[in-house]
Amino acid sequence: MEINPDHLKEHLDKAKEGNQASYNYLLNRFWNDVYSFQLKRTRNEHEAEDISIRTFSRAFDRLETYDPNYSFKTWLITISKNLHIDLIRKRGSSLQWQSTSDQDDQVFSIADDAPTAEDTLITEQNLAQLLQDIKKLKPHYQEVIHLRYFQELQYKEIASVLGESINNVKVKLLRARKLLAEIIEERNP
Repeated sequence: MEINPDHLKEHLDKAKEGNQASYNYLLNRFWNDVYSFQLKRTRNEHEAEDISIRTFSRAFDRLETYDPNYSFKTWLITISKNLHIDLIRKRGSSLQWQSTSDQDDQVFSIADDAPTAEDTLITEQNLAQLLQDIKKLKPHYQEVIHLRYFQELQYKEIASVLGESINNVKVKLLRARKLLAEIIEERNP
């Protein structure tokens, strides 16, 4: 699918300003590219998904460093490749991948107040049916949805519970909401 460069630039500019819809657009538009790249490298769905989440987390955190003279997809793939290399190195030295508190303090700001199309679709569902739909998600997505919407925890609290960076929590939640919305839309064509 070819992307209009002006459309991409508009979303990148808005994302730099913290626009939720533009973050969603970028994540949805480039998720398959990054995930497929990692799946070929890792041959493990869970690991490919985890590295893809970390890729978008890092990219959104450092969006100001993106040079528009190069392809955005290539920039994302480079970040993803470097994260995978780092992960392999750290495994070799038996270190766990963790973000520092400095990284947590420099979290990209996603506005938390305006409901997205996915949020609206999710909230309109019957609770019993919604719970059945949530069970169709992978466990780590179920957990982040549960913590955010049922326990009503803030991003920082979820990050603490999961032992992950706030960036990872935000990207994981964006992805979980998109997947849940797709499940709901499949059931209600």
